[in-house]
Amino acid sequence: MNRETAVAEALDLLDEVGLENVSTRRLAKRLGVEQPSLYYHFKTKKDLLAAMAEAAMAPHAHAALPEPGDDWRSWFLDNSRSFRHTLLLRRDGARLHAGSTPTGDLDRIRRKMTFLIASGVPERQAQMAMLAAGRFTVGCVLEEQADANAPNPENLPEDVPALDDEAAFEAGLALILGGLEQHTAAPDAAH
Repeated sequence: MNRETAVAEALDLLDEVGLENVSTRRLAKRLGVEQPSLYYHFKTKKDLLAAMAEAAMAPHAHAALPEPGDDWRSWFLDNSRSFRHTLLLRRDGARLHAGSTPTGDLDRIRRKMTFLIASGVPERQAQMAMLAAGRFTVGCVLEEQADANAPNPENLPEDVPALDDEAAFEAGLALILGGLEQHTAAPDAAH
């Protein structure tokens, strides 16, 4: 057993039983090893969860970085959509990610920030917009994944509209982008 195999099996376990039921005991049983052997790779359950969160984010972490000349608005929207899509790939993906520190992704985050700033977005606003969009996305996915066990929308009273998670996400994302555009010095910010 190596670290990558343990993390992959832990993510499969997450998809099967949900975050609250992932344990080192269950993972060890799934791997056919004794629980203490997991401590060679993960000193604590928190270490295991951090490794799982990092691995679960791989699809977003490998998404194309912005290039000079790209429209920063389109990139900002696409980046947030990619993040949302990645969180939705795993059961409880948002809960797993919440509170994690993207230490393996710091270079990519710096490159994204450099792109926004070079596109005319003031540094402080770029930082706050990226943070706001990230937290908004995690919150949306937390709600969306929690709603998986919600009552069928067809059973709601007529005066209660069914929520379209994707439409709600896109509307909120557009509001964040609109606010960011208000602080941007780029000459084409009015578009």
